[in-house]
Amino acid sequence: MALPLLPGNSFNKNLGKEKFHKSQHWSYCNKVSMLVGEDKPGIGGEPLPGQKLKPKYSVFPRGVGCDAPSWVAFDKQVLSFDAYFDEEVPDKNQELYRIRHCKIYFYLEDDTIQVVEPQVKNSGIPQGTILRRHRVPLPPPNEDQFYTVDNFNIDTDLIFYGRRYRIIDCDQFTKNFLRKMGVRLNCPVKCPDDPYTKERQKLIDSMKPLRPYERFDTLQQFLEHDGHVLRFYGVWDDTESMFGDVREVVLHYFLADDTIEIKEVIPLNSGRDAVPLFLNRKKLPKYGPIGLYQPGTITDRTVLNVFGGLVGNKGRYILDNRKTGAVHQEFYKDCDLSIGSVINVWGRKIVLCDCDEFTKEYYRTKYGVKDFTPIPYKAPPPPKVERKFPPYHGFGSEEDSLCSCTGLLPKPPQKDFKKFMEKDRQGLESNLLRFLAQFITTDPIDKDRKFIVSYYLSDDTIQVFEPPQRNTGIIGGKFLERGRVKKPGQELYKAELSEYYTAKDLYVGAKVCFHGHVFLLVDADEYAFNYMEKHANEFPMANICVILDKLKAIGEPRSREIKQIFAAADPQHTTTIDYDEFRNLLLNISDRNLSEHEIMTLGRYYSLRDKNEMDTTYLLAVAQEQLKKNSFENFGQLLAVLVYNDRSKCGLLASDKCRTICKSFRLPVADDLLRAILAACEDCKEQVNYKKLVDGLNWRDHPIPVFQTILMPLQYEDEWRGEPPTLPVKKVQYLPLMVDLFVAWG
Repeated sequence: MALPLLPGNSFNKNLGKEKFHKSQHWSYCNKVSMLVGEDKPGIGGEPLPGQKLKPKYSVFPRGVGCDAPSWVAFDKQVLSFDAYFDEEVPDKNQELYRIRHCKIYFYLEDDTIQVVEPQVKNSGIPQGTILRRHRVPLPPPNEDQFYTVDNFNIDTDLIFYGRRYRIIDCDQFTKNFLRKMGVRLNCPVKCPDDPYTKERQKLIDSMKPLRPYERFDTLQQFLEHDGHVLRFYGVWDDTESMFGDVREVVLHYFLADDTIEIKEVIPLNSGRDAVPLFLNRKKLPKYGPIGLYQPGTITDRTVLNVFGGLVGNKGRYILDNRKTGAVHQEFYKDCDLSIGSVINVWGRKIVLCDCDEFTKEYYRTKYGVKDFTPIPYKAPPPPKVERKFPPYHGFGSEEDSLCSCTGLLPKPPQKDFKKFMEKDRQGLESNLLRFLAQFITTDPIDKDRKFIVSYYLSDDTIQVFEPPQRNTGIIGGKFLERGRVKKPGQELYKAELSEYYTAKDLYVGAKVCFHGHVFLLVDADEYAFNYMEKHANEFPMANICVILDKLKAIGEPRSREIKQIFAAADPQHTTTIDYDEFRNLLLNISDRNLSEHEIMTLGRYYSLRDKNEMDTTYLLAVAQEQLKKNSFENFGQLLAVLVYNDRSKCGLLASDKCRTICKSFRLPVADDLLRAILAACEDCKEQVNYKKLVDGLNWRDHPIPVFQTILMPLQYEDEWRGEPPTLPVKKVQYLPLMVDLFVAWG
């Protein structure tokens, strides 16, 4: 009689261990018997008697390498094994079994396995992935464990879900990895042959085609030389025929299929029709003594009539493998082409005279040709006939009359559009030079008249305006219409274009003659001085280096005397003198060889004056006008964003930060004007009081009277009336001038 299984019976415990040691165990928890799984350890994590714990990680040697996890240390590292398995075929007499090759991939990062069978052409078997990537359990009775890297070796068997795989080899990376793991690799073995595949290959090799077609394999030549073209320059001498001449041609040889194409170089006004090609692309046969063959004589294949029409009016034709009736014909190859050779193009003899660099390199590499001396084939160009234009006839402008002579259809003269776009007015950059001028005359009435000469850099035009003066009896206004002004002393009716006044001809102290009126330029506005000094390479009168070299050449022989003269002009030893005295000294030293503009450039360069800053009120007034015209009133939100960006809440922000925020609001103010306002409002640390900035821009709450409080004179159009600059030069530092001229102070 079987005893009941009681928890307290020792026999029951031993019996339970023997019967359930593979699946489950009895255990006690708070003196209560409980059935737990086999993988649960005992007290303290120690395994129970007869318990086998499942491995948690792959068996790798401890203490070797880094402590990184396997999915990091072995990322994208895969072991590759070559294997095969045999498959029984019970329902076919032709084959009893099959040998199927496959690849086994072991992923080191997570111990997963994948089996892939390569595709075999015309096998009729679904191939590809046999076993998807996952952890594969060991065969029974160890199905609770998984395959690890220790289970792999060459010349061993692996069982995946009942199918036996035989490993025959592996790649070099796998061999190196297993050797580092301490695995002793077996020698690679040979894979057995598949009997059915072997018999089928023998059958295929023994088969011969019933109709042995010829095969012209030109794929390799096409793949190697596709796009490679040899180019030769040649001539065809056709002077023997009536109205014939020498014709230039360009020969192209295509290395991909040994074809030739010829183009004719048709000169201008030759009277010939511009045909696309002289010879269409094709293989060019060598023209021999036999002559030309009739169409159909030369074919790629020769066909033999076997039965003719004897059997049921049906003939049978096969190809002639022996080519008994073939007509052999030679075609031009790349070896037949060289500089100096003559080729026969359907009866026309063409001499090859030159080739391009690619062709030279090809023949230098393949045939070892080194001499590529070209043959002169072009006639020397005729002497160029100098084109003479008729003299100017007086109707219209000189440029307009010249354009009517350069073409059959008269065209208007083209203006320099690029210069116009670069030098046109842009924001505060007017690109307009203004000078104060007066008449050179002995007439007491005209002697006191003042004129504003405006030079427009965009189109080199000049305009003269006379400001109205009280009690002179002369009505002011426009004196000279805007336009280009010719220099005096030129012949009127001539073929060459006349010379016009340019920006280089205008400077302080220059004498100009506008249509018989002689002017003396006595002053200029601040923008003109700044522009000429900024572009000193275009204006030698404002180039400080050129002026210093000129002054040094004049005063170097008497340098000591010049130093004494300047020292005597400064009895208090302040190293500065008045500008008027400085001007008189330079005129005496240079014997009046320095112009007034050069002296003013020196005075401005060595002047003692404060930094020339634009009036903030004027800038804000201009900005308010632009904001008012565009109806911008979003000042409250602008101030709120500025306050939000002020993290320290000190009321100051960087100038670049303020400009970026204003740009984000699409403030309708020119960028150069906004930069000038921020530069005028910033302190020494480049910080801007944004509250005052917004209040200054707010035309609704804080309007600025229109040009009433502006101290700076207007700089646009004809508003400048010849007043002295806002910050005139009063004091000049002569000591730095002496150092620059004579290196050291004596």
